[in-house]
Amino acid sequence: MAPDTRLMNESKITFIKEDPWRIFRIMAEFVDSFETLSQTGPAVTVFGSARMLPNDPYYKAAVEFARGLAKHNLVVITGGGPGIMEAANKGAALAEGKSVGLNIQLPREQSANRFANIPINFHYFFARKVCFVKYSIGFVFMPGGFGTLDEFFEVVTLVQTQRIPQFPLILFGTKHWRGLIRWMKGHLEQARYISPGDLELFKLTDDPQEVIDVILEYERRIGPPEIVPKAFA
Repeated sequence: MAPDTRLMNESKITFIKEDPWRIFRIMAEFVDSFETLSQTGPAVTVFGSARMLPNDPYYKAAVEFARGLAKHNLVVITGGGPGIMEAANKGAALAEGKSVGLNIQLPREQSANRFANIPINFHYFFARKVCFVKYSIGFVFMPGGFGTLDEFFEVVTLVQTQRIPQFPLILFGTKHWRGLIRWMKGHLEQARYISPGDLELFKLTDDPQEVIDVILEYERRIGPPEIVPKAFA
């Protein structure tokens, strides 16, 4: 069956009309979020599953280390939703710190948690992901699914390619992460798909206090970034 030329032309006209306005919407998301986040101070971003329940040990660990980070005047940034995101925002809020939630509307799972005292809403995933990285000096990856894996590999790639400084990248939860690390070592490293030393770009731990210590040590040694990382310049 031949394609409907009329419908194709109408679709093309609609696309041309909508795209310039979409650019303004994208710009507005960046302007609003940059304006807010640039005033908050150095931050740590926490990633993890939206499905984690409050009685889960990982949820409790996220509350604990986020509270400790906030007590040291570090901003805690999450995706603003439930699960681990809620836990980290809760920990920061309990310490009366700045608790940022970069929320995005999804068909399932993503509803804003009440502990983010600096909420920012996004329509575009890519704009939101830029903001996770732009103002952070450390990253904690709790157990999670596809979204957490996506965020881990994106951030570690930015560090590996020297698009951002070698910030602390912490994988929390040995039981959850060790299979992936074993595969990366046994396949990616052995086949030379990654360079020697690339697996040292991140640290594995089960200790909430170690999360705090690693990030504070980095802050003492390097200090907050004085310039925008090259990835965002």
